[in-house]
Amino acid sequence: MTKLTHLDKYGKAQMVDVSGKPATKREAVAKGSVFMKKDTIRLIQDNKISKGDVLGVARIAGIMAAKKTSELIPMCHPLNISSVNIDFEIDTKKNRIDIESRVKITGQTGVEMEALTAVTAAALTIYDMCKSADKGMIISDIMLIEKKGGKSGTFRR
Repeated sequence: MTKLTHLDKYGKAQMVDVSGKPATKREAVAKGSVFMKKDTIRLIQDNKISKGDVLGVARIAGIMAAKKTSELIPMCHPLNISSVNIDFEIDTKKNRIDIESRVKITGQTGVEMEALTAVTAAALTIYDMCKSADKGMIISDIMLIEKKGGKSGTFRR
């Protein structure tokens, strides 16, 4: 079994010391979906949601959330992120909006949590902005798709 690095020798929570690790290029991609009524998708596409540009605001929320991940997740390190990209794909056949985040850094620890947090915040923002039209939306399938760099190398779902 792999040693849990977030626990000290007494089993108490601790932040992992990454000071001895070399800085390397790292990247993480996460995805998630928001399922909604067909009419809600149409309102978003036609920019008729009363709160404004849903995907534009959700993109900004995702970027901001990635940058603030260490303030939300207790053992995450504050990071000097190099890049955060948030993309949306509207699937009118499945009545959903797919969200993808891609986060990059040159650093001593990875950005998987930042990518996942970005997708989550973007999805929550979509929900918040559209809930007056559709309270039955479902946020689903938030997952890490890929990570590159660091000691553990590459992971692809």
